[in-house]
Amino acid sequence: MVDRDLVEYIERDIIPRYDGFDAAHRRDHVMTVIEQSATLAQHYDVNCDMVYAIAAYHDTGLVNGRKYHHLSSGRIIREDDELRRWFGEAQIEVMAQAVEDHRASSDSEPRSIYGRIVAEADRVIDSTTILRRTIQYTLSNHPELDREQGYERMLEHLYEKYYYGGYLRLWIPESPNAERLERLRQIIDNKAYLRELYDKLYDEEIAKNSAAQQ
Repeated sequence: MVDRDLVEYIERDIIPRYDGFDAAHRRDHVMTVIEQSATLAQHYDVNCDMVYAIAAYHDTGLVNGRKYHHLSSGRIIREDDELRRWFGEAQIEVMAQAVEDHRASSDSEPRSIYGRIVAEADRVIDSTTILRRTIQYTLSNHPELDREQGYERMLEHLYEKYYYGGYLRLWIPESPNAERLERLRQIIDNKAYLRELYDKLYDEEIAKNSAAQQ
């Protein structure tokens, strides 16, 4: 069980920060990572309060931009004096390192089990979710790209990150992500179905954006 006061603080002061991020990293994303982290943590002897806080803070550094958001998230944890109501300095340092290590493009293995848990939870390897988030990111950050250019960018991203030889690494053997990753690779290989799914999700996101602007 996570400390109730900690949950209250994070739900009041931390989770709402995600409402201002891009569509692929808003409140639904952090809540998914929190849930996935809690599930993975059941396999290990870890501090549940730390697992919860790490998941909640893992993308807060996006407020300072995407490129170094993992490092910014670590600074945010270290500088949040409220966390010292529940954690000692050594625990806070482990938590800061965990969010610094969560990024999928990291060249090195997370420094602790806490980093491995949040990194694995952040993968969220659901094929439709990954495609939708890629489209959302492109529409938000590259509005100059048309449908076809967006599709080519998505393909490049999928091959670079998720396909055989891609940079994505999985860290928790108890996670179902390995099976999910294989299903995603099969979709990538099925170009006709991939294009059909892309067009469907693209149209949904365009309609959603249009409705929001009205």
